[in-house]
Amino acid sequence: MEHQFWNDRWELNQIGFHQEEINAYLESHWQELGLTDNAPVFVPLCGKSLDMLWLRKQGHSVLGIELSERALEQFFTENQLPFTRHQQEEFVCFQADQLRLLAGDFFKLTAADIAPIDAVYDRASLIALPPEMRVDYARHMARLLPEGAHILLISLEYEDGTLKGPPFCVREAEVQQLFSEWFDVKRQGRFEGVWAKKKPATEVVYTLTRNALSYASR
Repeated sequence: MEHQFWNDRWELNQIGFHQEEINAYLESHWQELGLTDNAPVFVPLCGKSLDMLWLRKQGHSVLGIELSERALEQFFTENQLPFTRHQQEEFVCFQADQLRLLAGDFFKLTAADIAPIDAVYDRASLIALPPEMRVDYARHMARLLPEGAHILLISLEYEDGTLKGPPFCVREAEVQQLFSEWFDVKRQGRFEGVWAKKKPATEVVYTLTRNALSYASR
């Protein structure tokens, strides 16, 4: 999936994936990660998610990455947050109190770019990617995170033909296949509901913990 696809979605305001409220499963399951209040949190493919404000309110410093500069500009302006903007190597960095959001390619991040990070919040990253990119995403996430880091992952399941992704259907077997080499994966719950265009879908919440058993080579 080309970068231009996502930049066009933001330019044309075709952002049905954006939620106008805090994600209910973030609020109900975040404590299961057992983090300290000030633990730094990484939000990949963050868009202009209001969930980042909720995480900051809990005391976390938040690092996000997003391809679209427009999305990050909208995040700060719509929430009336003063920010600074500067170039940080390959990324454009938007910064405010406890918020550092990078415009650029997730796959170009290094562990040094995001350190220190104790946890990741993924509501709309994995499910935004087609199958071949999901493999690369899981491997790269393993390269970025230290032993003991946690992920709260919310995936989406639906019947074939119900929706044309993105968001894509990512079933539990695939989550295990993608991550289990580097992470201990635990399903926390399955929740029936509706997604875009009122189509039935199931959101599945997982917690993942980076293990020390293997290095994610390129």
